Amino acid sequence: MNLAIICGSQQPNSQSLKVAKFLQQRLKEQSLSQQSSILDLGEQPLALWDPSIWSGDEQWQAVLNPIADRLKQADAFIVIAPEYHGMVPAALKNFFLMWGNGELAHKPALLVAVSAAVGGAYPIAELRMSSYKNNRISYMPEHLIIRNVAKVLNEELAGEEDEKLRQRIDYSLDLLAEYSKAYEGLRASGVIDLKTWRNGM
Repeated sequence: MNLAIICGSQQPNSQSLKVAKFLQQRLKEQSLSQQSSILDLGEQPLALWDPSIWSGDEQWQAVLNPIADRLKQADAFIVIAPEYHGMVPAALKNFFLMWGNGELAHKPALLVAVSAAVGGAYPIAELRMSSYKNNRISYMPEHLIIRNVAKVLNEELAGEEDEKLRQRIDYSLDLLAEYSKAYEGLRASGVIDLKTWRNGM
């Protein structure tokens, strides 16, 4: 499985990035992914979407083409969304506007919300409701919410709740690997037609 991890925080060296690195390490330790990469929107922010993307603007292509290549090569995704004011960060919503040429289409994704306290449910609901329509990313029914993020997934185990969270992470990553295998057959079936049906309803 070639996997791309999208870290949606707008801050460099964020807790979301800590989570991304933890997940990447677990994928490696469980031998689930031969190749994985992290796209950190805190370190590599994208300018706000504008319609010139549709006309093949050269400046946009110079920025987007290298990222598009990474996304096209990926078999599956992990999308990490910190909760800002009960919402998904603008940088992550903006990211999903960029991809309408099949880069994410019909590939499974694990949603991971991050909260400094006990929140995190709203970003999951928001992304499931509105982020997939034209890019066709396919979210698994399973998701993760990392609450009190500063206290968990650190080098030292922080008690029973941290241990349970790590077990649930391993379970979710195992599921993602199986979804990735299943979706390969779907994409190879010839049924998908993104030229005729470019946009979702």
